[in-house]
Formats: sequence, C-alpha cells, structure tokens
Amino acid sequence: MDGRMYGRGSSDDKTGVIMHLGAILAHDKRPPVGVKVFIEGEEEIGSTHLLDFLNTYKEELRSDAIVIADAGTWAVGEPALTTSLRGLVDCEVTVSTLSAGVHSGIFGGVVPDSLTSLCRLLATLHDDNGEVAVPGLVSYEEKGPDLSESDIRSQAGLLDGVNLIGSGPLTSRTWSKPAISVLAMDTPPLKEAINQLLPSATAKVSMRLAPGEDPAKAMNALRTHLETNAPWGARVSVVEGATGEPYKLDTTGPAYDAFRAAFREAWGTDTIDMGSGGSIPFVAAFSEAYPDASILLTGAGDPTSRIHGPNESVDLDDLRRSVAAEAIALRLMTREL
Repeated sequence: MDGRMYGRGSSDDKTGVIMHLGAILAHDKRPPVGVKVFIEGEEEIGSTHLLDFLNTYKEELRSDAIVIADAGTWAVGEPALTTSLRGLVDCEVTVSTLSAGVHSGIFGGVVPDSLTSLCRLLATLHDDNGEVAVPGLVSYEEKGPDLSESDIRSQAGLLDGVNLIGSGPLTSRTWSKPAISVLAMDTPPLKEAINQLLPSATAKVSMRLAPGEDPAKAMNALRTHLETNAPWGARVSVVEGATGEPYKLDTTGPAYDAFRAAFREAWGTDTIDMGSGGSIPFVAAFSEAYPDASILLTGAGDPTSRIHGPNESVDLDDLRRSVAAEAIALRLMTREL
C-alpha cells in the first residue's frame, strides 16, 4: 500500500533481518568477506540474556565490524548512519497517604488522597516549559542537521493546538537532552471508581539519558527528586527498573568509509550522520566485548514508520536500497579491512 509494507515489526526490527539476509543473498550466499549473522530477540525487553551469551560465545562472534540494523533513515530517500543513542532508566514510584481507603465526602478537603498527591509529584518532573526539572543530569546542544516543527508535528501525530515542549534545537531535545515520560499509572479504572480516597497510587516513570550520562547517577538523581518533592508529607517509595547505557559511536575508520561509499552508490546521495532519541542497550555491551571493532548503526525505517504504534510500516524502496547498500559494503570491505 502506497509503496510501504505495514505490520508490527515491519520497521522495528524485522527489516534488520531482511537487510542482512538480503545482502548475503545478493552475493549468492557467498559474501566476499566473512559474515556472522546474529539475530537477538530480546532488545525490546532489555536484552537480559545477551551479556551471558556474549561471555559464552565471545570468540565465535568476534568481528572487525559490527553492523546493527536497528536504526533508520533521516527521511524517505535520505540514508543515515546513527552516531549516538540516548540511554534509559525507569522506575515505579508509589505515593501513600493513608493506611486504608476512606470516604471522599467525609474526609475530602482535609485528607490528601494518594492519586492527587502522585499527580502533583509527577508534575514537578518538568518546568512550565516542559524542560526536565531533575537537577544534575547531562544535557547539551547537538551540532548537525535540525528538524522542523512541522516535521515533528506530522511524524508524531501531534494534535492541532498542542505545543511542543522543551527549548533549543529539536534534534538536541531528542538526541542530547534528557526526557522524562510517565508511561503508566496503577489506579482503579473508571468503571471501578467509587467515592473513596485512595491510600496509595503508583506510576511508571521512564527517563531517557543524554550520551555521556551515567545511568546509576541519573537514577539516583531521579530518586532523590521524587523523594524530596513529595507534597503534603506523603510517603514515597521508588523501585528501580530497567537501565540502558547511552552511547556515542566513533564514526571513523575503514568500515565507515566502506559503508558511506556503499550508501552513496546504492542511494545516489551521501549519508547523514544523526543521533537517535531511542535506546539500544546492547550497543554498549558489544562495544565493551569488542573494543577494537567498528560498530555501525543503520536501518531502513524512517520517521514516518510509526514504530511501536498502530500501522507501523517501512518504505519498500528504502528497504531495497538498504539491502543493496549493505551488499555493496561487503564488497568494498574486501579493500578497506
């Protein structure tokens, strides 16, 4: 439909598998350099078993270059190499004000309920402009191409009249500054609501981290902020969840030279170096295991792919060009590596 393939995972990340296999098939299954294909299926849940796997099969997977096809393009028809990733920490924060639920009419107006208290606490995570208000986090302006507001509004499906948040270049807001989102709240659904002040309420809070940030320090800063900003003396408990290292790649060397030349040949245009607001925690794991290897982040998805959402899709022409570029890169690497 419209030159795109639709379906959950069509962009993130089944295209990565297609790119690797397609590049090998383009060489009649006999690529000119040694190729090891590693398909890891736990990235969306933190790759909890990857480190053990790498420790067990470290030598079998050792390579000069590691191509991770879990990134994307700058736009349809405009190829890119991803040069940085934000990190991630998340937690569950519970606010408690009562030992048990009580009547909202009898006690409302004098006794704080936990849900209102939780909402007020969560509101302290941002200032009035939408900037992250947790002190002590790494944040900087990113140099390079910028997005337009119309691009962001269109790609995100932002409703008319809703303002963007934060300040500075849009790419900096998504690549090199922290971001905090409330992903869920554990409270009664509307159909089960009664006239009761809730004794406790819980929310899941996710924080993206700028490259250069230490996830442990960032989690401690978030915990400290939550515990010291509780309204009305409410009790706050924080349970730490997933973590992922941010990463900034070294984009020099023969592997990058080969891929840039391959993209130019397959796409007819130069690649754009871009950051990503997303997180791929296992990139840092590969870097630690193979410090001498070049790590390249590429992919066929584009900003309109709507990954993790309904009607996820990938542009088929971009997918074909991505397969061709990887196949060409394998040929060029016989001279570069």
